[in-house]
Amino acid sequence: MNKFDRIKLAISGEKQGSIPFSFWTHLPEIDRSPKEVAQATYDLFKQYDLDFIKTMNNGMYAVEDYNTEIDFSEVAKGGVAKVIKTPINAYEDWSNLPLLELETASALQRELDHLEHLLNLVDGEAPVIMTVFSPLTTAAKLAKEQLINHLKQDEHGYIHQALDKISESTAALAHKAIELGAAGVYFASQISFHDKASEEIYVEYGAPYNLQVLEGARDGWFNAIHAHGDDIMFDLVKDYPVKVFNWHVWESLPELKEGIDYTNKCVMGGIARIDITHNNRNPLRHQIYCSITESGGKHLILTPGCGIRHPFEEDTIRYLQKVIIETEALLNK
Repeated sequence: MNKFDRIKLAISGEKQGSIPFSFWTHLPEIDRSPKEVAQATYDLFKQYDLDFIKTMNNGMYAVEDYNTEIDFSEVAKGGVAKVIKTPINAYEDWSNLPLLELETASALQRELDHLEHLLNLVDGEAPVIMTVFSPLTTAAKLAKEQLINHLKQDEHGYIHQALDKISESTAALAHKAIELGAAGVYFASQISFHDKASEEIYVEYGAPYNLQVLEGARDGWFNAIHAHGDDIMFDLVKDYPVKVFNWHVWESLPELKEGIDYTNKCVMGGIARIDITHNNRNPLRHQIYCSITESGGKHLILTPGCGIRHPFEEDTIRYLQKVIIETEALLNK
C-alpha cells in the first residue's frame, strides 16, 4: 500500500494495520527561499519516511505583500517572527487594504514556487498539503494586538470589506495550490479559541470568510483544518467542509475519541508537541497507545498537534516511530 492509499484509508475511516505518521517543523533562515526550503522539506520527508508532507511556510507570508516590515530573527532561536511595521495602525486603515492578485503578489508567488519545487521533488511519492491561513488570522497579524479593539469599532464595515479581500486572495491561492498538484490545504485557524475572541465575533468575522477560502480549496481530497490554541471553539469549527481535523490533542479538549465521534472526520494528531520538545518519553508512549486504542485504528493520522519546535532531537522522532510499530503489533495480535 503506497502513502496515498494509507492516507485515503485513514480518511475513509476503514481500519488499517499501520497508522500513517508525519510531523512538521519550521525551517528558519531558508523558509523564504523556495528551492532551499523545498529541498530541506523533501530531505526531512525522506529521512523519516513520512506518510505525507505539510509545507512549512514562514508564518508571516500571508501579510508580507501588504507593505509590512517583519523581524524574523527570533525564529532560528525557537521563537516567532514579529510584524514591526504594518499598514493597519487605526481602525480606518482597514478601508484602504488592497486586494492582492496572485500574479503580482510576490510573497504569494514565492510560496507557490516553493510548492511547485517541492511537488517536483516528491514526484508522486506522497501527498503534499499546503499551509494557508484563515482570513481572520491574517487580519490579526496585520493589526498586531489591536484587532479585537478594531472589531468593536467596526460600525462602517471596514473590517468586513478587508476580510472579503483577504478571503478572495487566499481562496485563489488555495485553488492554485491544488491545481499545481497539492492534495489539499492545511487551513490554519489561529483565532478560533476563546482566549483570542468571543464566539459572537468568530461567527460574524471568522466563519463566513473561512468557508469562502475552503470553497476555493473544494477540489482537494486531503483538506485539513488546524484549530490552534488551548480552548478551541470546537462547536463552531467541527462541521467545516474538510476531511481532516487537527488540534492540540492531549494538550487541550476535546479528547481524541470525542473529536472523532463529534466530527465524523479523520483526526490528524494524537501526539503532544510539548512532550516532543522536552523528550518526555513516557507521556509520548501513553499518548500513542491511547490514540491508537481509542480510535480503534480508524480515522487517525498520527502527528503532533502543531509544528514541533526547531531544533528537535532525532532520537525522539525515532522513538515515536518505534512506539507506533510496537503498539500496532501489540494490538494486532
